[in-house]
Amino acid sequence: MKKLFVRTRTAVLVFLTHKIALPLLKRIRKPNHFIYSMEQLKKLPTGSLGNDLYLFLEKRKLPLLNHYARHDLKHVLLGYDTTDEGEACLQSFMLGNGRISFPVLATVIYSFITMPEHWKKMRTAYRLGKKSNLIHSWPWNNILPEQTVELRNKVFTSQ
Repeated sequence: MKKLFVRTRTAVLVFLTHKIALPLLKRIRKPNHFIYSMEQLKKLPTGSLGNDLYLFLEKRKLPLLNHYARHDLKHVLLGYDTTDEGEACLQSFMLGNGRISFPVLATVIYSFITMPEHWKKMRTAYRLGKKSNLIHSWPWNNILPEQTVELRNKVFTSQ
């Protein structure tokens, strides 16, 4: 019964994200111009955020979605996987980091209601986001050639 609940919960989260939120946000938000293709990401230096994004997507057999690339970059940068737990923690981090938007709030609320086993990790991610440097307005297209490790240091160290 628990496996069925987890599978259903995951399917609902994917449906809400990819079939409802993404199409809606594409219509009402100004477009996120992501200037790289998968081939260009692949050619960036090893260890760079862009090349790490390429490897992240390839490993998971996910397409590069221009309107979703910044979200996937945050997965790479912050080290959260694309699992239910990873999505809940990523959005909890972003909420703690000051990003208050419909997708962030909806995912955190949905995750809080349906994923009590991840509450502790969500709280930890939220607290980490609160004490980290703000990342929402980073110039994502410009920093893709930079080393992921150096960018993580910028996130997690005080300036």
